[in-house]
Amino acid sequence: MKQRGPWVFVLVASAILMVTMGARQSLGLFLSPLNTHTGLGIASISFAMAIAQLVWGAVQPVLGAVADRWGPGRVIVFGAFLLAAGSALTTQVTSEWGLIFAIGLLSAAGAGAGSFSILIGATAQRIPAERRSFAGGVINAGGSMGQFVFAPLNQAVMSAYGWMHAMWMMAVLALTTAPMAWWLRGERKPAAAQGTPEAGMSLREQLKIACRDRSYWCLHAGFFTCGFHIAFLVTHLPGEVALCGLSVTVASTSLAIIGLTNVAGSLAAGALGSRVRMKMILFWMYASRAVAILLYLAAPKEPWTFYMFAAVLGATWLATVPPTAGLTGKLFGTRYLATLFGLTLLSHQIGGFLGAWLGGIAVVNTGSYEWMWWADAALALATAFVNLPVKEERVPARLATV
Repeated sequence: MKQRGPWVFVLVASAILMVTMGARQSLGLFLSPLNTHTGLGIASISFAMAIAQLVWGAVQPVLGAVADRWGPGRVIVFGAFLLAAGSALTTQVTSEWGLIFAIGLLSAAGAGAGSFSILIGATAQRIPAERRSFAGGVINAGGSMGQFVFAPLNQAVMSAYGWMHAMWMMAVLALTTAPMAWWLRGERKPAAAQGTPEAGMSLREQLKIACRDRSYWCLHAGFFTCGFHIAFLVTHLPGEVALCGLSVTVASTSLAIIGLTNVAGSLAAGALGSRVRMKMILFWMYASRAVAILLYLAAPKEPWTFYMFAAVLGATWLATVPPTAGLTGKLFGTRYLATLFGLTLLSHQIGGFLGAWLGGIAVVNTGSYEWMWWADAALALATAFVNLPVKEERVPARLATV
């Protein structure tokens, strides 16, 4: 069989992430229509979406381990059918438990099966070490492009035909990732891992080393805040726009702007990762988010405010992924990258659960999101400094010199 070029993997992974992230990152647009359809209340629907944030993160280390052992192709196909089933079922359920099952379990697990840890883990083993950061940026840009495309597309379909048609459209599009998985099938024991320190190491041994490493936990802490921030905005930005008396198109346009500017941000972060210390990239990203939120709070709530806020946030939105994945690979190698990076994504989504859920509680009890904005800014600033102690040398090499 003809050997597939490594950049084919990168482009296919980017296309898969475009669909799965496009489905996830436009979910907040459905919050108000679901509330009208089911009458469950914003807090209950926010809780179902918060469960989705948690499940999306929880499945990634598990499915990452499966992909590390048997290859990512099967995992992605499985996820395609789960995401399609969850999207379709969402149009039929009217209870809180039904939404939790459809959105919180099926759709979230399906999207997680075709997300960062599986895709970056699959490609990192086939990319030279000096190009992995850029490759991660390209894959990540695919997810951002998904947000740019699907947020306005979903809003347009919802306005013309109703939210159910938009959800069915996403179900059909989810199935397109299944045939793309053919390109990502691969060896069970990646050749890239042979001859490296982690080649003869079991997953259990690698996890023990990772759990003793302070730098790895710093990455977890940073990703926790990133998840809180992103889930809060994805879920509740449409609600914030509505509270300001602005059109729903302001929300969908803002989400699209975030996705578009993050394409550039992701590519830039990936390119810089081979030239600049990745922990410094993370420091400036999180610090800039704190500044952006504070400026937003002080600005008049006009459409241009949301668009400028979205453009600034978009530069770092998911651009934290390439340096975080790159640092994980630097610390521990690529043999179990899907599992180890998947665990950082679990921390990301624990933060995401709290961001989505607490946002709903805040607006129900106070009538605004103000205290969530202040909490978000404080977390971003603290996280900027949490990344500074991260060390970037291979962990086994450091342990050998202790």
